Amino acid sequence: MRSVLVAEHDPQLLRALDMALRAQHYTVHIAQDGETALRLVSCRLPDALILDLGLPGTAGTDLIRGVRAWSPLPIIALSGHTHPADTVKVLDAGADDCLIKPFAVEELAARLRAALRRPPVLQQPDAVDIASWRVDLGAYRIAPRSGEGEAPHLTPTEWRVLALLLRHPGRLITGQQLLRDVWGPGYESRSNYLRIYLAGLRRKLEPEPARPRHLITVPGLGYRFEP
Repeated sequence: MRSVLVAEHDPQLLRALDMALRAQHYTVHIAQDGETALRLVSCRLPDALILDLGLPGTAGTDLIRGVRAWSPLPIIALSGHTHPADTVKVLDAGADDCLIKPFAVEELAARLRAALRRPPVLQQPDAVDIASWRVDLGAYRIAPRSGEGEAPHLTPTEWRVLALLLRHPGRLITGQQLLRDVWGPGYESRSNYLRIYLAGLRRKLEPEPARPRHLITVPGLGYRFEP
């Protein structure tokens, strides 16, 4: 059964979408703010995201960029703005479709079916090798390259950090970008978060965590994945 995360701040519309999608045999997860939406995308791994651009706490386009930085899942944005330039900004941020409120639930359901039929387009291959591990970014799975041994378990936040680095091999990702894309706007100064999570990833993935060869710190700037 396909699963959909509906992130909508209006309780009445949220209830209507929940009922309509369940009637069409979707598993529905709900969120009413941006922070919850980001958390559920990473821990529930829905097949699609329906995102209200007016969620409290976080700009809708920032949410789209944050999700798109590490996940290819279809995103359908719900907007209260009718100007074409606003729709262009939403699509440029990474949304697959944008529906203007008010809309018919039947139209949203049809656009959702169309989005789910389209194969995901990834900038990088799903499988990336790091040290003795093969990381499958599409399936959120780690396996030993030798076929033997027990793979480490990553938390949802560790997956988001790792995926953002692995999808851009050799490229410097600034600390501010990582904080914004993984935790959301307003977290750009929490550099201690990155030190904690990168240390944890190195312990789990690097053969010598104190002398990392793959998850590299660029002092004062950010981090880089070296294959």
